[in-house]
Amino acid sequence: MIDNFVKNILVALLLFSIKINGQNAVADRYNLMPWPQEITSNTHKVIIDENFTVSINKNEGRVYNYAVNTIRRITNRTGVFVNKGFPVIQDKKATVKIYFTTVADLIKKVDESYTLKVNETDVEITATTDVGALRGLETLQQLITYDDHSFYFKGAVIKDTPRFIWRGLMIDVARHFQPMEVLKRNLKAMASMKMNVFHWHLSDDQGFRIESKTYPKLHELGSDNLYYTQNQIKEIVAYADALGIRVVPEIDVPGHATAILTAYPELGSKDNYTYNIERFSGVFHPTLNPINPKVYTFLDNLFAELTPLFPDPYFHIGGDENEGKHWDENHEIQKFKKKEGLKNNHDLQTYFNIKLQKILKKYNKKLMGWDEIMTDGMPKTAIIHSWRGVNEGFEKGTLIEAVKRGYQAVLSNDYYIDRLQSVEHHYLFDPVGNEKLTQEEEKRVLGGEVTMWSELVTPLTVDSRIWPRTAALSERFWSAKNVKDLENMRKRLAVVSLHLEELGITHLKNRDQILRNIAKTQQINSLKTLTFIFEPLKIYTRNKGGVEYKTYSPFTLFADACSADAEDAYHFNKLVDSYLEKPIDADKKELILFFNKWINGYKEFKTLSTNPLLIQLEPHYKKLNELSQLCIEVLEGNKISEDKKKQITSSINYLKEPLVDTELVIISSIEKLLKQQTKKSKA
Repeated sequence: MIDNFVKNILVALLLFSIKINGQNAVADRYNLMPWPQEITSNTHKVIIDENFTVSINKNEGRVYNYAVNTIRRITNRTGVFVNKGFPVIQDKKATVKIYFTTVADLIKKVDESYTLKVNETDVEITATTDVGALRGLETLQQLITYDDHSFYFKGAVIKDTPRFIWRGLMIDVARHFQPMEVLKRNLKAMASMKMNVFHWHLSDDQGFRIESKTYPKLHELGSDNLYYTQNQIKEIVAYADALGIRVVPEIDVPGHATAILTAYPELGSKDNYTYNIERFSGVFHPTLNPINPKVYTFLDNLFAELTPLFPDPYFHIGGDENEGKHWDENHEIQKFKKKEGLKNNHDLQTYFNIKLQKILKKYNKKLMGWDEIMTDGMPKTAIIHSWRGVNEGFEKGTLIEAVKRGYQAVLSNDYYIDRLQSVEHHYLFDPVGNEKLTQEEEKRVLGGEVTMWSELVTPLTVDSRIWPRTAALSERFWSAKNVKDLENMRKRLAVVSLHLEELGITHLKNRDQILRNIAKTQQINSLKTLTFIFEPLKIYTRNKGGVEYKTYSPFTLFADACSADAEDAYHFNKLVDSYLEKPIDADKKELILFFNKWINGYKEFKTLSTNPLLIQLEPHYKKLNELSQLCIEVLEGNKISEDKKKQITSSINYLKEPLVDTELVIISSIEKLLKQQTKKSKA
């Protein structure tokens, strides 16, 4: 009896198999992102050595080529020389065995579920579709770990499926054109995070980015010669499909149409108006004329040409931010509104949208648009793309209203990563939130979409604005709602951030390139030190009013090297809070290490040859150096003179001011720390 009891205990310890729904202590054992729906931990280790092989049950669909790439990534990460560099078909002795049943058609709802089992000597991935198998292969690579002797797959049994069917990333290529290689590396990163919709924002006031053979002036006059040929469009669509990613294009009308009207001014709402490609950011007045029959002929012919390039059933027509100034100034449009009983410009845009919806229907496309399209006349087949929230005066957003009115909806409100808010801000914002929805209403919430507007990014910086924060957001769209442990998320995100470099993402190396340009030398450690505590100004305050930067302005400045989540700042701010709550010597020593890092950074900075870009940074760095020295004095219990107290106050106030479009995000914590410490010294 006792023997059996002991035996059972030993078996339980060996398997260490705790079934997880959501997260608990076992989450610390793995660096998986997005976190799977169900994971059972075990103690198995499958070694990656020269005999590592991958077997597929059949050579159909997407799996073979994806598995080839997986093998390359595994060997590159581990440095292991494998004997077989390509998958084999139906090898029962293989290290990794992949089984799937059908090849998915991305036009239809796709089963992306998979099961992954790390056994004693092999790994099995089982999925209904080839796309599910791809998702399992990404999880497999996140299970790689190591000890002193080998790399291996950490033991686990995973049953996984996405929470939402729409897990998207929008990249705006109109404000700043993004070359093919930028799109491809970001598609690979999306696939690694199990994201499945690429929303391609292809036209705006600053550019029309598709070759049109029907209306060639669009790309000849409306793009600055920066556009995708139709063959390149097909190439990206095929590339995305191979990764299990849909491509939803966006041609933004009737507003945001300056580039279109630069090419075809006769379609505009204002007569005798000179249209030129817009160089600034913001909302502008040029608008298609909704009462001109030629506009609808133009759109019909254009969509007849472009829709075959995109197999996806949805076509995004924008429809946002039309203030209607040129409509108001057009007497014929005003007469038309009265005749048709259209009370306002909102009704007039509805009139336009419904005509556009009928045109798209001719070409077997359903309409998707920003939430301004949600009007009484809009068919329920449309997808409402909810973007307006608190910043736009909609305290509760627009998604819940949309699904309650019978529309399917995708949320982007609070997933605008170009606003450069912290990863925590975005991560904790749930598409459904705490709203009470019926089962049918909840089904209409398709998911979420990260939006990367490109007013302030170029190919050099776009990756650092998308990643790694979007990896955390992929978890919000894939994982269970109760997966929201911030500390654990940050731990896993740090690992994922490094792995993104394997896919060509440049968020780390391009930061250093920008700093080398600023310093005019390879000695950039002192500048990197600053990027770990400074963050770019948030929510468009960097380009207030849209007038500071043009599309051809330099984006190689200090703000472009800084990220939305300054690494040292996060740890320092936490450390200050911990120390103020419970002062212990270990925390004090760590705080002093931080202050010495900034003191030494300034010393190294002063050895650099000055130039106009470096001189901009010097006053803040000098004040930080002085304040850091004073902080050490305070922490070490030295008496602080009145003059030094004044110096502290002066330095803090100075450092609260922006530094070339960035802010010092540790200054509030320093101020808190010094206030409490000086109070103690008085007592």
